[in-house]
Amino acid sequence: MLSRRRFAGLLAGTLAAPELVWPQNPNSARRTVLYSGVGAELSCYAVDVRSAALVKRGSVKLPSNVQYAWPHPSREFLFVSSSNGGPGRAGDQHYVSAFRVDGDSGILRLHGEPVALRSRPIHNSVDRAGEYLLIAYNDPSGVSVHAINSNGAIGAEIPQSKNLDCGIYAHQIRTTPSNRSALLVTRGNDATLSQPEDPGSIKVLSFEHGLLQNKAAVQPGTGLGFGPRHLDFHPIKPWVYVSISRPASLH
Repeated sequence: MLSRRRFAGLLAGTLAAPELVWPQNPNSARRTVLYSGVGAELSCYAVDVRSAALVKRGSVKLPSNVQYAWPHPSREFLFVSSSNGGPGRAGDQHYVSAFRVDGDSGILRLHGEPVALRSRPIHNSVDRAGEYLLIAYNDPSGVSVHAINSNGAIGAEIPQSKNLDCGIYAHQIRTTPSNRSALLVTRGNDATLSQPEDPGSIKVLSFEHGLLQNKAAVQPGTGLGFGPRHLDFHPIKPWVYVSISRPASLH
């Protein structure tokens, strides 16, 4: 039987990408594809909504286990982070890869060579303008920003301030709808028999030309008892929804 830790290491994540693929005939119904990452394999499925069925179209191999994936605003590219690290192990193979998305089938094709990263990338996203790739690392807690070239390939990393407040156990990074700020969700850690609890926080960072700067920290008190994991924005209202692990709740 698979342990929970082993299962989590193999089943790295699933990305549903509504309207990522458009039909050649603009008058026909829009298609939806779904990408599923298991281990180092990222598979593409056609979604038949009417019959609630998935049809596998193909797979690509990553250099290591899939961690996260995020589409470019143009829907022409998909950026996938991978690592052989996981719960309880640091690993030594960490990458982010760009894939070109076939406009009809959704099948992925590697777009440039995978870019080596310094530690396990637990989350990645693309800014609203599609010009920068932002990556969050859990151990040590940190972030990196990489330029996205005009052809969609991953460009150079943009050096950040050494004083950037990345909290404890960064878990997600997203740019705000204005694209002038980024929110770094830092989960903290539960208390153990040998270690006290680490506080959680949402770090508000200014974002300009790929550079991040400290602005504020959002947390109750010192952040103890607060373990934010993921957030998302309302499509039209100025509201942010945050899932909290300590205690299990939605704010």
